Amino acid sequence: MKPTAALAALALALPVIACAPAQAPAPPSTRTTSPTSAAAQLTGAQTAFLDTLAERTFRWFWELSDSTTGLTPDRYPTRSFVSVGAMGFALTAYPIGTERGWITRRQAAERTLNTLRFMWQSSQDSLGPHTTGYRGFFYHFLDPKTGERFEKVELSTIDTALLLAGALFCQSYFDRADKNEVQVRALAESLYIRADWTWTQTRPPKMSLGWSPEEGFLPYDWGGYNEALLEMILALGSPTHPVDKHAYDAYVKGYRWGSFHGYQYIGFAPLFGHQYPHTWIDFRGIQDDSTRAHGIDYYENARRATLAQRSYAIANPSGFRDYGGDIWGLTACDGPMDRTLTIDGRKREFHSYEGRGASHERVTDDGTLCPAALGGSVPYSPLETTRALMTIRARYGAAVYGEYGFIDAFNPTLNIETKIQAGRIIPGVGWFDTDRLGIDQGPMLAMIENARSGLIWRTMRKNPHLIRGLQRAGFRGGWLDQTK
Repeated sequence: MKPTAALAALALALPVIACAPAQAPAPPSTRTTSPTSAAAQLTGAQTAFLDTLAERTFRWFWELSDSTTGLTPDRYPTRSFVSVGAMGFALTAYPIGTERGWITRRQAAERTLNTLRFMWQSSQDSLGPHTTGYRGFFYHFLDPKTGERFEKVELSTIDTALLLAGALFCQSYFDRADKNEVQVRALAESLYIRADWTWTQTRPPKMSLGWSPEEGFLPYDWGGYNEALLEMILALGSPTHPVDKHAYDAYVKGYRWGSFHGYQYIGFAPLFGHQYPHTWIDFRGIQDDSTRAHGIDYYENARRATLAQRSYAIANPSGFRDYGGDIWGLTACDGPMDRTLTIDGRKREFHSYEGRGASHERVTDDGTLCPAALGGSVPYSPLETTRALMTIRARYGAAVYGEYGFIDAFNPTLNIETKIQAGRIIPGVGWFDTDRLGIDQGPMLAMIENARSGLIWRTMRKNPHLIRGLQRAGFRGGWLDQTK
């Protein structure tokens, strides 16, 4: 099938949505607060598109997570282990489903209660086999049937933080006297205060990425801007085992400020690092010492990182197929294979799962794009990201978009038949993943909701643990100064 015919066949599965042409990138802004309303910038067609995308993405969590244990798969439809990080996003999804009318509040509370109860009652022991965690932390991946440690994976501090963030969101959301909601709040509290953050400081004041009973602590510590900003705030906010300000200062010391395509910001190449902390924390108008010194906040930092990546795609220095102002988005995601091929007379090095991204600190790009890079950044640049998502859906049709929303990744440059490790190739069109990943579905759903209603942000602004963590980190300004 010729490329044009293949694309036409794909387009039959979904209506083509007309999109405005890509515009030149706007100059960097120096504002430290958000637009008046991200949702107000969208057209009716764009809002309707986000409605459908959010509902389909929500159903990925609702239908694929175990209703009794709350265990959420790492990916689907490929059979895989449970992802503790994805469980945190699943917990965040349930109140969104309630607010949007996709499930009832009672259903959401029951599923949340089952999840938190299972994780609270699961075995916490220093021995590796038949346990789920240790010292209040959980192993990165779990067996989908038993909920116990999967093979010999590490106990992950960041994935535990994602789980606990989802639990604390539910603690603040389910605020009624209903029996189930009371238990949700109590279990979320118990899970959070059990985590011994000081134990992770094996090389103080920094915190280790993880631990295993066979090898002990991993030889890596959190430092420099990344997704662990969320973990730092939760660790500082603990009422039982908090780290102190020295841990946060050591983390921030590794920040790399720089310029990329005209935007000045703290560098972290994959966009998920600019999304995960923002899923639960409203950084608009609040600043720590580092961002205060540079006259911005983390929200503005994420906006610049997002738009800089779009500018990079427009420039397209490596000449990847289809890149432009309406087809872009690099983050950690699936990929086709670990091989080098010659395509159109040019050698291309492709990778499987990798932390793809583009910033002044590094560029890691093999032409593989991830829709979650866009969906998780809707609050920062609603027009650019929504238009790009709609363009991708219109251009590639059912190859990228289906019953659970967008697939994890696709690569238009890899459009020739060859042996691959995952997904499928449509000759003349590109490589397309067949899986969706919970840790990518999650920020897409949550950040679309934050852009439209601010649900997670305004709910978490009431959580005393989050407030305490932010204040101990030195954040001031905006809504935080108004908190009693």
